[in-house]
Amino acid sequence: MNEINQINKTNQMNQINHLFKLALFLILATCFLLPKASGTVSAGEPPPDTLMQQGLQAYQRGSFDQALAAWKQAADLYERAGRAAEQSQALEQAAQASESLGQVSQALQQLELALTLAQQTGDRARIAGVMESLGRTYLAARKPDASVQYLTQALALAQAEKDRRLIAAISNDLGITHVARQQNADALNAFVTSAQEAQADGDRPLTVRASINAARMALKLNQPDKARDWLDHSFDALNDFEPSHDKAMNLIQVGLGYQQLRASMPAMNAPLLLRAAGVLLEATTVAERIGDTRTRSYAEGYLGHLYETEHRYDESLQLTRRAVFSAQSANAPESLFRWQWQLGRLLAATSKLDEAIASYGHATTTLRPIRLEVTSAWGNDSFAGEDSVRTLFFELADLLLHRASLTDDSQGAEQYLRLARDAIETYKAAEFRDYFQDDCVDTLQARITKLDTLAAGTAVVYPIVFADRLELLVSFPNGLKRLSIPVSSATLTQEVRVFRKTVEKRTTREYLPHAQQLYAWLIRPLEPDLASFQIHTLVFIPDGPLRTVPMAALHDGRQFLIEKFAVATTPGLNLTDPKPIDREKIRLLSGGLTKAVQGFPSLPFVEEEVNAIRTLYQGDQLMNAEFSTPRLEQKLQNQPYGILHIATHGWFASDTTQSYLLTYNGKLTINELDHLIGLFRYRKDPLELLTLSACQTGTGDDRSALGLAGVAIKAGARSALATLWFINDEASAALVSEFYRELRNPKLSKAQALQHAQQKLLTDRVYEHPAYWSPFLLLNNWL
Repeated sequence: MNEINQINKTNQMNQINHLFKLALFLILATCFLLPKASGTVSAGEPPPDTLMQQGLQAYQRGSFDQALAAWKQAADLYERAGRAAEQSQALEQAAQASESLGQVSQALQQLELALTLAQQTGDRARIAGVMESLGRTYLAARKPDASVQYLTQALALAQAEKDRRLIAAISNDLGITHVARQQNADALNAFVTSAQEAQADGDRPLTVRASINAARMALKLNQPDKARDWLDHSFDALNDFEPSHDKAMNLIQVGLGYQQLRASMPAMNAPLLLRAAGVLLEATTVAERIGDTRTRSYAEGYLGHLYETEHRYDESLQLTRRAVFSAQSANAPESLFRWQWQLGRLLAATSKLDEAIASYGHATTTLRPIRLEVTSAWGNDSFAGEDSVRTLFFELADLLLHRASLTDDSQGAEQYLRLARDAIETYKAAEFRDYFQDDCVDTLQARITKLDTLAAGTAVVYPIVFADRLELLVSFPNGLKRLSIPVSSATLTQEVRVFRKTVEKRTTREYLPHAQQLYAWLIRPLEPDLASFQIHTLVFIPDGPLRTVPMAALHDGRQFLIEKFAVATTPGLNLTDPKPIDREKIRLLSGGLTKAVQGFPSLPFVEEEVNAIRTLYQGDQLMNAEFSTPRLEQKLQNQPYGILHIATHGWFASDTTQSYLLTYNGKLTINELDHLIGLFRYRKDPLELLTLSACQTGTGDDRSALGLAGVAIKAGARSALATLWFINDEASAALVSEFYRELRNPKLSKAQALQHAQQKLLTDRVYEHPAYWSPFLLLNNWL
């Protein structure tokens, strides 16, 4: 169980993001090779042309590190000889190898230099080629806007040059971009164009890749006959290819395509099954023949999965164990974790629970030294990747909960409960990294404390939403308790969506039955223990759709939850430096807008809100024209503020790049906010509280709510006060002002200060509806 006990330590998981993109982009959009030229070298050094050829041979064997070394050395030699065109080509090839190794940032740097060199030569075809590579690599870096920009420019140049091969390659990449944006019809058209142009140009490898992509899109668009035609065409073409890494990977994709066709063509299940197995077996043979153990692990693993779908567990176990061995031999963690996971599934299916848990543990441990993308393993651009990494951690948690139920010893059972919770916690940490696209979670580890030791009067509620039920893991002062609620994910999600939609309607009580139903699922089962332990503060660590609703507005039939408990929310078990606020020395910087700017309405009561706060705390303010990013930075650099209060329009989207806070003449992005507040990160006293009093999230969008919950973590603040939706700014001013007044009371925690402020509005007939007071959330440290 050592591997399982390490689950909660897996904090360096983001590196798999681009390693997975390796398999994706090798199959879907391989860089094309341009003619080689000779170079002048020192005695004893291989000529650069020879190095270019050696790099190609290594790449086709799947030896990407050797290919990278050869192409980088060739680029250096070309630079020494003053041959910019050849240096640009070598750098483009090196970038392909870097991307294949998961080093996407390095690949982008190499391509930017390659583009500069190509522009110096004035060779428009070379410029277009590098732009095509940049567009593809920016998509691998999950920057679709930059990808489209480069690909569009590249396509215009290629069309001007009437370069059919380049037009075909760019069309294929644009198709991949459409897939990422879920524009499947446009993607199919792009792939068909690519296949036609490549075939007319005689580029057989690209014709096959584009045809495979067209098959996948046809299947998604419910055109199985066309999908099979594209797959048959691809397979027939591959028969004439010499053994290579690309041939093996393309065969894997074709085999997976036939496997997926079975669901759309049930009458053809048996022949499609045989065809899929035969193609995957051939991929195994090709990979073995060229010594490409990494690719062989994929072929063996997916063949094992094919047997798994047929419940032929003995054959599947044998193939999966071979895939594990091949991945270990190739030092390919992005492949290894998948087959360790598959092995765990097979062991669970054959009632070997402890062995299954151990194998799942191996899979999660494998993810520790690599970056984890929490979407699908091969992304949106492959027949693989139907299972998300989320599934891995939730399946592990499910097994651990089952194991706990079979354990008679209470301490042993609680240990399994903690391991189950830790598995979900590991996933959530990765989810934050994925949302913010950086290691913001990791940078705060030096000041993190685990929520296992609770103060008297506090309970932590950890919901885990499974497909068939809701599990509640609740930390009380005497330990961890599990409650299983028989409500499906679909039913819970629907109830949450309706509650969120109706609770925002200020003139009706449509929300009430939904508030009561959620209370019945989430709170009522806890009531005996809440009373027994005299709990006064509930801390929620919500999962999925539960992030989008205000727990304070749940209703027991007589009272709102906030009338009985102080409520706080934290995105994970870890808190940033959980210490009570120092009320004596604190200084406040407030800023915001009262005037209508950039098409947004005025917020006239912001001035009243800010003035009320200034009577309570010493500090400074930046209002209207003064409220700009440069002025904020200047103030935060020069003064040790403990509270940053921002009263302006804000939006948290599912894409963090679309999230912002409105300034007088611009928009403050979350990354810019992180930079500004990051100025406190290495000071003795970090920012105690970040308040965003006029922000909102997308209705029912749990990913945008994830951004709201994560803003304090991203910015390095101990706590954040923010709103789920925009409310009347007069009500906001009243609640926020009361919160700050209550916060001065040393006997109250931040959560209790917010509770008192919400209760005050609740007793006001004008603002008693939860639409006014419930969207305020206290995030992270509630002390």
